Amino acid sequence: MHIGIVTSEFPPDVGGVETYAVEFAKALVACGHRVDVFVGRHHDTSGAIEGLSLHPVLAYTRRIDAPVLRQYKVDAWHVMNAAHSWLALETDKPVVVSIHGNDFLNPYPLTGSPGIHNYPPLWRFAGQLKPVNRWLAKTLTRRLLPRALPAARVILSNSQYTEDVFLAKFPQCRARTVVAQVGVGDCFLNADIAPKQNNKPQLLSVARLSEPRKNIGRVLEALERLKDDFDFHYTVVGEGPLKATLEAQAKSLAIENKTTFIGRLSLPDVIEQMHSADLFILPSSILADSHEGFGIVYLEAAACGTPSLATRQAGAIEAIEDGKSGFFVDEPTVDQITSALRHFLSQDIHFKPEECREFARQFSWQKVVEKALPYYE
Repeated sequence: MHIGIVTSEFPPDVGGVETYAVEFAKALVACGHRVDVFVGRHHDTSGAIEGLSLHPVLAYTRRIDAPVLRQYKVDAWHVMNAAHSWLALETDKPVVVSIHGNDFLNPYPLTGSPGIHNYPPLWRFAGQLKPVNRWLAKTLTRRLLPRALPAARVILSNSQYTEDVFLAKFPQCRARTVVAQVGVGDCFLNADIAPKQNNKPQLLSVARLSEPRKNIGRVLEALERLKDDFDFHYTVVGEGPLKATLEAQAKSLAIENKTTFIGRLSLPDVIEQMHSADLFILPSSILADSHEGFGIVYLEAAACGTPSLATRQAGAIEAIEDGKSGFFVDEPTVDQITSALRHFLSQDIHFKPEECREFARQFSWQKVVEKALPYYE
């Protein structure tokens, strides 16, 4: 079968949806299917991925992309973001939609953009019209989803939590959703794991430093309260506009000698960091328009034999087995994060690397793909 994947998130860009898109595509290829991946016009396609054909043709706007995609002959389409669900209104081929949380709560990219500044003679006023066009694009994209999503053959959610939130917002799709969850890549599972032998606890966060809800700043505040009682080192992997602010915060809290911000790393280096860490920390919050739909990164840490500390809410509840692959704070306050870390650093709670990996092994991309295959027919 020939599957066309439409996505605005794909490696080398980094993130949970990017991981989902590439691992799903690779799993389809492993099943013997032909897969073409359609990405943005300016996407970096220099890193070839075996078995996948990449087409950098998308403008991320329905009015431009619809005629472009009609030129390609596929048996079925799979869009990796709710904002691209408009394709179900433009083709007679089956369309499968994967949803993650933020893509339907605060739709991106703005695929309903009318591009009014591109029409003569309005192009003369492109600068002045840009705010108007963006407002129209947000409004039209939000209005597009309730029409497009019910036209999909099926909507795959990355967690039960995501499905529940989605159906509360789009009840008209109630008969069209399937909880497919996510998988964990073989590259995280293949390396040997062993008991940690660090001379002091190594704490780790991996995240895009662009969303305050990841609460890296609160982790820093918690560690400041613990710095006189415990020896530890905290490493933050990731880039984003908040990085400089967080580095300044660590310095102001006088924990810069216990904290390292190392920016973006290659996947092998991230895996190495996860293997060597004693605890992965990401106690995210829920915002009205931004949720942790699942949290692949918790599974990746578990696959490396490392437990996680997360917030007992949203998709993280399904990504961590309490007491086996990690533990929770009920609310991501500085007090609760401090208390949880104190318990861990005091060795009041223990985790076995083998049990972390055992939990992660339950999640495979093959299982996710098997949920989609019947709907491509």
